[in-house]
Amino acid sequence: MEKGDALIKAQGLSQSFGPKRVLHDVSLTLRAGEVTGFVGANGAGKTTTIQLMLGLQRGEGRTHFLGRPLNEWGAPGTVVGAVLGGVAGHPKHRLRSHLRMVAAGSAVPDRRVDDLLETVGLADAAGRKLSELSLGMAQRAGIAQALLGDPPVLILDEPANGLDPHSIRWLRCFLRAQAARGRAVLVSSHLLGEMEQLADHVVVLARGKVVAAEPMTEVLKRAADRRVVTLEAPDLSALARLVADHGVNLPLDRGHLETGT
Repeated sequence: MEKGDALIKAQGLSQSFGPKRVLHDVSLTLRAGEVTGFVGANGAGKTTTIQLMLGLQRGEGRTHFLGRPLNEWGAPGTVVGAVLGGVAGHPKHRLRSHLRMVAAGSAVPDRRVDDLLETVGLADAAGRKLSELSLGMAQRAGIAQALLGDPPVLILDEPANGLDPHSIRWLRCFLRAQAARGRAVLVSSHLLGEMEQLADHVVVLARGKVVAAEPMTEVLKRAADRRVVTLEAPDLSALARLVADHGVNLPLDRGHLETGT
């Protein structure tokens, strides 16, 4: 596959829970060699979208993985790897044993497990129980599990939640390296700032609708063009009223007056 090839196309994804419409006609494309940031506030519909893409929920729309629905692939783990909150398994299972069990279900040799544990920096933790893994370790273990079938697509739902700065830096570098190898990577987050050094492309979701979809370079360009002025005074409310008399509205935020131009 060449960089830029469309590996996943999701079209018209919609979902309702009872009378409430929570997802409205969401479409996105994941391309080889790129990291796509899927950004939106908590409750915007990011997880619902991902679950619809993977067939974990029933809803409207369709998603094609390498040209066909995921359920038409005999070994879906060789097409897409997903991390939806760390590593899933019995808390008393040892990490290496758990991954070998998952690998056996996909006819993946045991040596692949040891290679991936080394790749994600968990070789020394291979004998730990899943319940003994820290949050950062669990995220790495989940990534190792997702990569067992060497899939061309990797999907991670809020992988940076609760991670310390060191783990976030590791995650960023690791995912960039996966894209450099030709994988299409989708990473969801409720913080646009997390995507600045990671994503090539950004899709923004708000109240179940796509409100923006553009290259990260365009997002950063607009941010660079925006200037913020911070004003301080003994009586900020009086200053705000005075400026308002001249036709400018300056919102009071956390004890400061800020405006962007």
